[in-house]
Amino acid sequence: MHLYNSWLPPPLAEETKREAESFNSVVEAVKDAWRGAEEPDSVYATLKWISVIDLFIKAKSDLSTEKVQELVELGLELFHASQNKLYAQVRWGRTIVRLLNKYGKKLSLIIHWRPFYETLMRTHFKRNTGPEGWKLKQQHFETMTSLIRSCRKFFPEGSASEIWSEFRILMENPWHYAAFEGCGFLRLFLPINSKNQDFFTSDWIKESLDLWNSIPNCQFWDIQWTAIISRCIKNCNSVDFEPFLPFLFTSYLNMFEVPVSNGSGSYPFPLEVPKNTRFLFSSKSVTPAKSIAKSIVYLIKPNGAAQQHFERLANLLEQYYHPSNGGRWTYTLERFLRYLVIYFQKRLQDEQLKTEDAADSARLGKQERADFVRIILKLIDRGQYSKSASLAETVSVATSVLSYIEPALVLPSLTEKFHLALETTTATHQLKNAVTAVAFAGRPLLLTCLSSNPNSDESYPKDALMDLIFTSLSNALLGMDANDPPKTLASMQLIGSVFSNLATVGGNNEIVPEFLQANNLSEWLDEFFWRLFSLLQNLEPNSVINESGQTSNMSGTFLAQDGPYYYCMLEVLLGKLSKPLFNQSLSKIAKFVDANILPGATAEIGLLCCACVHSDPEEAALRLMKPVLNKIFAALNGTPVTGFVESDCGGDSDSSAAAKKATLSPALETSLAYHLRVLAIMISYSGPVLLKYRDEMKQVIVSAFQAPSWKVNSAGENVLRSLLCSLISYYPLDQYRPFGSELVSTVLETWACAKADQDENIKKLEAPKWHIASQDEISFANELLEFHLLSALQNLQTTCQTETSTESGDEKERLKVTLLRIYSSLQGAMSCLPDLKPNSKEQSSKDLEKFSFFIAGSTGTTVGSSEMREKAAEIIHSTCRYLLKERTDDSILLVLVIRVMDALANYGSLEYDEWLNHIQAWKLESASIVESSSNFITSSHSSGKKRPRWALVDRAYLHNTWRASQASYHKYRNETNIIPSELTVLLSEDLLELSLHNYETVRGYAARTLMKLLKRWPSLTGKCVLTLTGQLKDPKAKEHLILGSCSLFGTKTVLRHLTTDAVSFSSFVTGILASSHHESLKAQKAITDLFVKYNVCFSGISRSFFNSTEFMELVSRITSLSFDTNGLHWRYNLMANRILLLLILASRSETDLSSTILAQTTGHFLRNLKSPLPHSRMLSISALNSLLQGPSLSSSPPSLSLKPLLSQILQEPNFLSETLNSLSNIHIISDDSSKSAHNSSFQSGSDKAITFFYFDFSASWPRTPTWTSPAGANTFYSTFARIFKRLVQECGVSLVRELETPVREFIDSKERSKQCVAAEVLAGTIHSDEDSISDEWERWLKSQLEKVVLNPLVESVPEWAACVRYSVTGKGKSGNGIPVLRNRVLELLGEKVPETVPTSVVAKRYSFLSVALIELSPVGMGTGDVQFHVGILNELIENMNHSSAQVREAIGVALSVICSNLRIYESSKREDDKSGDSVMSEKMSSGCEDWAKVLIERADELCRNILKANQASKMDNKIEALEQDNNGDNAEAESDAKTMETIFHFAIASLKSGRSSVLLDVLIGLIHPVLSLQETSNKDLSTLAKATFELLKWRLLKRPFLQNAVSVILSSVQDLNWRTRSASLRYIQTFMYRHTFTLSDSEKLQIWEGVEKLLVDNQVEVREHAAGVLASLMKGGDEELSKAFRDRSFSEAQKILTQRKQRKKASDISIITVHGSVLALAASVLSVPYDMPSWLPDHVTLLARFISEPSPIKSTVTKAVAEFRRTHADTWTLQKDSFTEDQLEVLADTSSSSSYFA
Repeated sequence: MHLYNSWLPPPLAEETKREAESFNSVVEAVKDAWRGAEEPDSVYATLKWISVIDLFIKAKSDLSTEKVQELVELGLELFHASQNKLYAQVRWGRTIVRLLNKYGKKLSLIIHWRPFYETLMRTHFKRNTGPEGWKLKQQHFETMTSLIRSCRKFFPEGSASEIWSEFRILMENPWHYAAFEGCGFLRLFLPINSKNQDFFTSDWIKESLDLWNSIPNCQFWDIQWTAIISRCIKNCNSVDFEPFLPFLFTSYLNMFEVPVSNGSGSYPFPLEVPKNTRFLFSSKSVTPAKSIAKSIVYLIKPNGAAQQHFERLANLLEQYYHPSNGGRWTYTLERFLRYLVIYFQKRLQDEQLKTEDAADSARLGKQERADFVRIILKLIDRGQYSKSASLAETVSVATSVLSYIEPALVLPSLTEKFHLALETTTATHQLKNAVTAVAFAGRPLLLTCLSSNPNSDESYPKDALMDLIFTSLSNALLGMDANDPPKTLASMQLIGSVFSNLATVGGNNEIVPEFLQANNLSEWLDEFFWRLFSLLQNLEPNSVINESGQTSNMSGTFLAQDGPYYYCMLEVLLGKLSKPLFNQSLSKIAKFVDANILPGATAEIGLLCCACVHSDPEEAALRLMKPVLNKIFAALNGTPVTGFVESDCGGDSDSSAAAKKATLSPALETSLAYHLRVLAIMISYSGPVLLKYRDEMKQVIVSAFQAPSWKVNSAGENVLRSLLCSLISYYPLDQYRPFGSELVSTVLETWACAKADQDENIKKLEAPKWHIASQDEISFANELLEFHLLSALQNLQTTCQTETSTESGDEKERLKVTLLRIYSSLQGAMSCLPDLKPNSKEQSSKDLEKFSFFIAGSTGTTVGSSEMREKAAEIIHSTCRYLLKERTDDSILLVLVIRVMDALANYGSLEYDEWLNHIQAWKLESASIVESSSNFITSSHSSGKKRPRWALVDRAYLHNTWRASQASYHKYRNETNIIPSELTVLLSEDLLELSLHNYETVRGYAARTLMKLLKRWPSLTGKCVLTLTGQLKDPKAKEHLILGSCSLFGTKTVLRHLTTDAVSFSSFVTGILASSHHESLKAQKAITDLFVKYNVCFSGISRSFFNSTEFMELVSRITSLSFDTNGLHWRYNLMANRILLLLILASRSETDLSSTILAQTTGHFLRNLKSPLPHSRMLSISALNSLLQGPSLSSSPPSLSLKPLLSQILQEPNFLSETLNSLSNIHIISDDSSKSAHNSSFQSGSDKAITFFYFDFSASWPRTPTWTSPAGANTFYSTFARIFKRLVQECGVSLVRELETPVREFIDSKERSKQCVAAEVLAGTIHSDEDSISDEWERWLKSQLEKVVLNPLVESVPEWAACVRYSVTGKGKSGNGIPVLRNRVLELLGEKVPETVPTSVVAKRYSFLSVALIELSPVGMGTGDVQFHVGILNELIENMNHSSAQVREAIGVALSVICSNLRIYESSKREDDKSGDSVMSEKMSSGCEDWAKVLIERADELCRNILKANQASKMDNKIEALEQDNNGDNAEAESDAKTMETIFHFAIASLKSGRSSVLLDVLIGLIHPVLSLQETSNKDLSTLAKATFELLKWRLLKRPFLQNAVSVILSSVQDLNWRTRSASLRYIQTFMYRHTFTLSDSEKLQIWEGVEKLLVDNQVEVREHAAGVLASLMKGGDEELSKAFRDRSFSEAQKILTQRKQRKKASDISIITVHGSVLALAASVLSVPYDMPSWLPDHVTLLARFISEPSPIKSTVTKAVAEFRRTHADTWTLQKDSFTEDQLEVLADTSSSSSYFA
């Protein structure tokens, strides 16, 4: 049994044993309800049991594994049988996930993967997905993915290889979106369970990493692959990952997009993924940080290289954790740190609990643990004072977890940080973070100081840690400040944390540390309470008590509202104190409470008193409760009373006449309300003690209700509620008290884990002692109910029946007070007052008993009887009728009545609300009361987190509250024979009427209450729906009735009901369509919003509806409505069309429906394309896209009848030209090309929601990445093209001929919108593959396309490019199917254009060629395609120096596409042709492999020529006489520059498009030209060179390309042109960062030496740049290289200084040499911006000694020292101790602000 269940109050703990049997009967009930796959609709009958199954899971019941397995198998069968029933699949899917997550380890199942894949394809990736709303589809996909993840571990042997072969094919062409889908599916399905381990080998990992590498700079792709690989690393112990470490760590490093060397922090052109793929495969984390952390933690092996790689990664990233380096990347880095610690702890926990694997070689030993923690501490040190709250919190939690693992490393660092924060005066926020860190690490600190564990490390002083606890406790008192809430709450967490660890406080044992001895603590407590009282006196309230509602007791300041820390601290502190110390504290508190009235801190004072009463009820009642009661009596003495309360209970009603209009003074009113509220909170857990004050309590409550003040009445209501709860509820009495054996033996309390083995916990912990009401308490509670509920009800009845006997003002007050009494009685009794009895249709009590028990649960001891509740319901119903008739404008009274109804009818909902509030507080649980599951301090490892006993008891109490709210809630709702009682029905009718009330507040309260009621009694929903639709249809209905109806219709409960109930659905649809007569704008908006919500949440229609005659009637009625474009408002026309579409799509799965309906509807939407209403046209496009199935899908006979009808419509005179005209009006051409066409649309948000079908997945065309769009925004709508394609497929060649005339006319038009439509029609027609399309191509299509190519009109180029692209798009999922006319289109584009045409036409042809060739799948190209590529390639290479810039850019793009296509084709052929027709492939390759060589050599030669010409032109300016002779050279130079521009365009296109992975050799050949040509006289060329450089910096290189790049870089560093050398340095900085894991030591050394030589470059800019590069190389570089460089530079600088002093060879040393030496020193100093390593003082002092040198040396020294100061300012107080007095003097001399370093 789970700990929380065994700790329930004894009467309940016994009852929980019946739950297993109850669960078995539920499983049987589900089996009975499911009638097998022959009756798939019976799945809906099983859904009602799902919430009951959830109950057992949440209740942590002990269930039999066999029954759970049976249920999971049945659930999976139901899931697979419910195709097209998305809602049913979502409900069952979620339940199976919960069951598998909880019981998965105990079950032995075999689950097959393919049915899940088929469901996914059918529902989310098919051309025409169903009509369900996108919200449901989203839930369905999320459920599917989590279900597949949970089932993965049960996939049988061989699944992994099946799944790999299924999805590997999709990734053959990396430039098709199918690759992204394949990768997403692979991540989702691939099982790495024990049965499939053999599949994962080193070869497979290598192939996967190559695939990963094939698409660069795409975050989606990286996230998917990182996740796949991380799971392999964790689970595949047989694979050796060492060879893959450099690649993995390089990828990981570059996935953190951080700014390197002043660059941008994010990749300039990330590869975009289609919206739907990104949406469907979205990972919860938007960053790959989680998977990276997981991989790193599990890669670490004893003696492996992963630890060193990780250390280097941390060195490179640590600077970005520093507060001054925050940015977009901080979130990713925070997640990274968080998951590193989580997975590390998880791994250690698994290893420690698996004792049998003692000899496991992969287990982490002490050394590995220490190394790992040491690395993480670097990140923690940087992030500790981050400005990002989440990073600061993560750092504190990480410190806490790691201090259990390696206290010897973490705790000293924590101590140092805390003392540093205390000394810092500049950044006060640091103290809050430091206090939080100590609070979170409170337990490890105390365990380390006080544990006598022989394993613990003695190498560090325990006294220092003890001292830290003492100092931090003292400082926590200073931290309590009303003006600084965060610091105050952190201080309270710290105090709570320390005292939660102590078994008892204030004993004078020898083993107790000195500062916890009674006399020291006594002083501390005095100081603590003095500070606390001062804090409470200065609090400012942040809530106002409003008249209408009851403020809860808990509306207080930040102490009560911003988390549970204040109350927990008080409870823990007061609960743990020894008797003398408690009495000392109590007298202080009593004195303070007696002396102060603080209305601003009512809740806080109340909680303080409550904690005292909870700790020692007898004593605290005497010292606190009694004085407060006396104060209240004293204040009330002699005040007027209203006489609203019967004089039965000590109230004096005689003076009622005198008190007609009397009121209390504001001061007295405030004081009374304050004391009453404090009393209410104080008595929350008093229990039996209250019996001593029985009469006083009764009198106080009556007097409060008698007072002529609403404020006091409300406070009295709080007291009555609290009193009742305290008397009858179950609550733990000894939650915070020390207990049992621990009082003597130990200072520290034992903490335990709720998940641990039960016997273990029983040994450690004592079960809580619960308050169970005694007979006296029950009789007191019954007496209160008798008086405040029954007689108040009587009173109420009398008031409502007597016709306005008294003055109306008085009557209102009387009603308010009487309702308030009833409300507080019901709230206090909660579900201890028995529920209303339901009725049974067959009047048999058996039905009531059959399912009357699911789980055990109760709030407390039963009081009163169900008759009481029934009487209350009866009288409240008549009161409600009276109020609606007589006082319908009195919102306060109505809200009170609604609240009473809620308490009466919704049995258990009060407990549920209380549980919700409580659970919110637990969500803010402080890490200070959680002990890590891996505890190496005491060597105790557990299966989950450990908590102190009080926290576990609190959770058990919370669990009991939840059980109480649920135990009766589901009792009767699943039994059709049981119906709600008549009173429940009456209350539901009252609530329905109140939900349509005039006032919004009343409507809101009533609707919420009604929904709870309908959820419990679903049978009442149908009646409500009919009432609401009546309001919509009623022409006289007022605005508020419509608003109320719409908000009720929009609730989940009602929307679900519409799915299953045919009558309600029909009534709703006709009602909403008949509501156009409501003229109010608010009403119309509410109706539109409701309709949109209905669409978004649409989950189908009851099947029985399609079999009724009503369906046909409804369709014909709606069809006639939707044709009415004149009489009906356009929005209603739109709604009618939308509902018609939903009906037809939902009915399509019903095969017996007549095909004529489908045909007629399709015809109707086709006609609607030329509707005068633009919105209807938009909807028709969506509709036709869904209804026209296309040849592959329309194998079913019904769609054969479409052709005659469609052809008839299409052949109507002028139909096509009118339709095309009206479609052209939808294309809105925006002047601003940056806006997309959809953004500039004329539709508002809610209209768009109605008209657009979201999730039109397949329509997300194009299916290949787009990185270049020719001139301007593209308004080509692929949905339009698709309609024409489908129409041609349905109607055949006759339609193609009909289209000829209008299309010709539109192509000749000058209007861009008409050109758009012509492009769409032509694209759809060409792509249709209709039988005789080839003839039509020859007859007219070809000539029209030719005309387009040669048309000089520039505006519509983007649309025509899209048309060409659509025409040649491959068919099928991976785009491998070849359209019939593809080759004809390519041939047409392959023909050269006449030389006389304008350059825009030439550029247009090249861009058409590019987009067409992007669509070809390189892997599947035939020899004809290859020859075509080679032919175009040769033409492009010839024209590279074209005179027009536009043409050159188009040529560059086309080159990149063609070359990359050929490369992939060759590599795939090399694999295929191992034995094939090798002669052919050789011949082909010789034709197309020369281009790479040509390009590289040409670029080199051109670069030399351009630089020469550049030099020459500078000379020419001086010698103008030679001008005539140079004309020929100039022309040649210009031609060279143009060719070079084309080559740069090629490089840019390759890098932007992600195709660079197959063109790396060429790109490496271009590095030198790119570096050399950034500063030339030709501005255009230089701009392109810079653009290429920016992209090239981000490109990762693999071997063998890396060696080539290094040699190019080394030669560039020695270039004669200083600008090239400077550019090389810029490149080196990012190059070294990105390749730090893959470069060999010798390569690094060569680059390092090359840079070092530039420190003495002739050009000062190069020297300074080289120093900056060296500083950054040292930051994250290799320690050995850095150390050697530092030592060298130090000794050289020293040598120069010595020589200077001797004045011997001063003249021999050039300024350049000295400057180089100084720069080397400066680089060393700046390489450690925040730390103070031992060598730094000497270096920085030596640097400062050069201050007297001439410029530029002096300025270098000044800047470097100033930067050193700035970065060490925060910690200077500590760090200056590393310097000697002399050194500080030298530093002081370098600046005027000498006092800073003094």
